[in-house]
Amino acid sequence: MTEQLIEALLDGDHRALARTITKIENRSPGYRDLVSELHAHTGHADVIGITGSPGAGKSTLVDKLAKAYRDQDLTVGVIAIDPSSPFTGGAVLGDRIRMASNVGDMDVFFRSMSARGTLGGLSTATTDAVKALDAFGKDKILVETVGAGQNEIDIVRTADTVTVLVPPGSGDDVQMLKAGILEIADLFVVNKADLPGSDRTVQELREMLGMRDRETRGHHGVGTPGMNDAVERNDGDWTPPIVETVANDGTGVDDLLDALADHRDHLESSGQLEARTRSRYAAEIRQLLREDANALLAEELDARGGLDAFVQQVLDRESDPYSVADELVAPIEECVRERRND
Repeated sequence: MTEQLIEALLDGDHRALARTITKIENRSPGYRDLVSELHAHTGHADVIGITGSPGAGKSTLVDKLAKAYRDQDLTVGVIAIDPSSPFTGGAVLGDRIRMASNVGDMDVFFRSMSARGTLGGLSTATTDAVKALDAFGKDKILVETVGAGQNEIDIVRTADTVTVLVPPGSGDDVQMLKAGILEIADLFVVNKADLPGSDRTVQELREMLGMRDRETRGHHGVGTPGMNDAVERNDGDWTPPIVETVANDGTGVDDLLDALADHRDHLESSGQLEARTRSRYAAEIRQLLREDANALLAEELDARGGLDAFVQQVLDRESDPYSVADELVAPIEECVRERRND
């Protein structure tokens, strides 16, 4: 069934694409083999992340961007990350109609996915779904995230270009960018630029970018390589442009398209596209290692009677958390070292 599904997807069957993403999102049996097989067919799409505070107009702008790319005869995939229901884990806003300009266009594939409780609004399933769209042959993949904040830097694990939307007259939102979003934005969009306060918001962004450049001169990047999800973004030669748009009527969308194309050209000519891709794969491997190790440890924990028994030992001062962890990890550690030395 996996081989048939992959063959149909690669042949351009949208139903196969939808079924593949469903298997990925539900983590159905065999999904890992599915994603592994698709990987060889990826690496061609331009992945654009769209993030920003709630109410900034992300969905409307994504709709207009998709329409503009279709006017250029490019195929588009859209993944809209919605907040998770605390009861079902499903996307709370998943049934809303958000691609009005592209209804009926088979070359625009839209999928709403649940954030599943991840802090940054993205999950491993999102990265895998992007791979499915890439293997399918979509030219542009737009990933719209839940909202902006300290944890929204997760978008750099998926997108080649990160676009941050800021509504006008939102001094608090601009200040919040200092918490982390400022460092990962490749370009800013002041949407709803027809509203009062847009000029001030643009000026505040320019001042913040100038301050960032002064503070980080000689040091660039987000995070540090290691056993974490940080993605290196050593791109000191690029200053994020600020584009003003009115997504409702399409004003400024052409300027945004030009800015996105300029950034793509910069990534390719500077070698940063390959560097970012390499860094993202490293972060993805680390994440998968943690997930698999956690699953193994959970299995070992269940085999030894569950967590409560160990907690009781700690409460009774018969053991301590470090000793419990050492005891549970020991068989896995021994097995790994034996195989390494074979």
